[in-house]
Amino acid sequence: MKSNVKPRRVRMDRRGFLVAGSGVAAGAILGPRSDGAPIASPGAALDGVQPAADAGVSQITAETIAQAEKLSGIEFTAAEREMMVKTLPDAVAGFASRQKLGVLPNELAPGLVFDPRAGMGLKKESGWELRITRSGDDATLPANDVDIAYAPVSRVSRWIERRELTSARLTSIYLERLKRLDPKVKAVVTLTEELANRQARRADDEIAGGKYRGPLHGIPYGAKDLLDTAGVRTTWGAEPWVDRVPANNAAVIDKLEAAGAVLVAKLSLGALAYGDIWFEGRTNSPWKLDEGSSGSSAGSAAATAAGMVAFAIGTETYGSILSPSMRCGTTGLRPTFGRVSRAGAMALCWSLDKIGPICRTVEDAVLVLAEIQSTPGDVEAGAQDQDPSLRPGSLMFDAGRSVMGMRVGYNPAWFEKGRANELDRKALEAMRSLGVEMVEFELPEWPYDCLLPQLVCEAASAFEELTRAGLDDKLSWQAPEAWPNTFRQSWFIPANELIQTDRFRRMVMKMMADRFEKVEAIFAPSFAGSLCLITNFTGHPQLTLRCGVKEDGTPHGVSVWGRLDGEGRLCELGKELELALGVWERRPGLD
Repeated sequence: MKSNVKPRRVRMDRRGFLVAGSGVAAGAILGPRSDGAPIASPGAALDGVQPAADAGVSQITAETIAQAEKLSGIEFTAAEREMMVKTLPDAVAGFASRQKLGVLPNELAPGLVFDPRAGMGLKKESGWELRITRSGDDATLPANDVDIAYAPVSRVSRWIERRELTSARLTSIYLERLKRLDPKVKAVVTLTEELANRQARRADDEIAGGKYRGPLHGIPYGAKDLLDTAGVRTTWGAEPWVDRVPANNAAVIDKLEAAGAVLVAKLSLGALAYGDIWFEGRTNSPWKLDEGSSGSSAGSAAATAAGMVAFAIGTETYGSILSPSMRCGTTGLRPTFGRVSRAGAMALCWSLDKIGPICRTVEDAVLVLAEIQSTPGDVEAGAQDQDPSLRPGSLMFDAGRSVMGMRVGYNPAWFEKGRANELDRKALEAMRSLGVEMVEFELPEWPYDCLLPQLVCEAASAFEELTRAGLDDKLSWQAPEAWPNTFRQSWFIPANELIQTDRFRRMVMKMMADRFEKVEAIFAPSFAGSLCLITNFTGHPQLTLRCGVKEDGTPHGVSVWGRLDGEGRLCELGKELELALGVWERRPGLD
């Protein structure tokens, strides 16, 4: 697939700053094959790459360096600049040599692998264990399809297990709602009706034959459209990939299929996993249709909140499960980094991306996590070849286990007027009512935003071809904070600063490890204290749940953070808080 977009010509100064020069022909980059792989592959020459001298490297002068210094926050003397003029062309020629390797495939991870547990003094598990004790639920099957659609997985699964409800009927309920409500919500990229009906019939046949796979058997769900689905287009929410059709499933999709779940829709994401604007417009909050659902797991949260799916799969790099869950009033669980395989998922940031469930209740979230997480058996079968960051952790959840006496950290300042609202403070009182021990603590006043160059550089590297080919202009969202501008700006981040960012990241990891030695969980308003930023970089799990509805009729949520691999205990606490709050059953006014 050739493009008429003219490639950008780029050259770089000594630190890899984009100045001008040679680029990549668009057709060599983005033409998708049936398996979704780029046409260009490692080892293939890049169209349009020219020798360093032809790319303008010989035009580097002392003044070029002086201007670049302003972007680096450093200053050299005139003599030092003249010395660098003699050596920089060779360095830039080296950059051009790397470009001749071709476009590196999105799934190719860097050689350095992030492990949030490494060097943090954590005790190694004696053995991996999965133990889930569900709550008892003998609720009567409603006659009303709407009530069935909004019921939590923990309840619906019992109806299916007892054969009071078939997967075929449940699937038809959700397909009808997806067709009827999506013109308002705009959460669906691809409706997988034929596949869903086939999977539902198989689930009913298996259950009738006595082969019940577990609590997700026969349950319809939606998947964020950056998770590969064999034979079903996976667009990443972005114009250049609207016709991309992968040949294989992502690991998470395979696990859900093995659990007997039914895929009814591929759901929207902000283009390349940022925001709620994709190639067909904006995904809207079911609670307030003139407001975006936030993102980037925009469709996953909106469809779950609207009762269009029983649950959905989202991803988070920095707030992409948290933020739409807050806006749409869903329960989002961002797992420990490395717990869930990212094989077959679009890579944005290899050291930050995480896959997790977006559900109606806390118990639903842990039931889904139990099925999508990786196991030691996956590792033995070579799963780390596709996701080098994969590190299975035990998961133990007991819906009836008491949280009395559990040590929960918090900072009273986070709940003060002007920094939190009344719903946040009511949630704090609800937490206290559980009989936990509230432990006051503080975070160092460090410049946590200094972590962001890591995210920016990884994301820009994952999509370097967009910038080089000038195809970033085709994305719908064009703003100073949007990806196209951020990707371009990343070329001006000095390599030394990126290394210092990574060193600061280890400081933050150690700081959080020290905090979690004293408490089992941290409770706060969801965006308080830079905790969303901090814990995305340290890899800790975060649970976001609804705590009330604001005066304007839109939902509001709070968050609880847990220890690395501590999702089970985190969800036990979250479930008790959810019961104390008593607000999850309220619905948006779509029906």
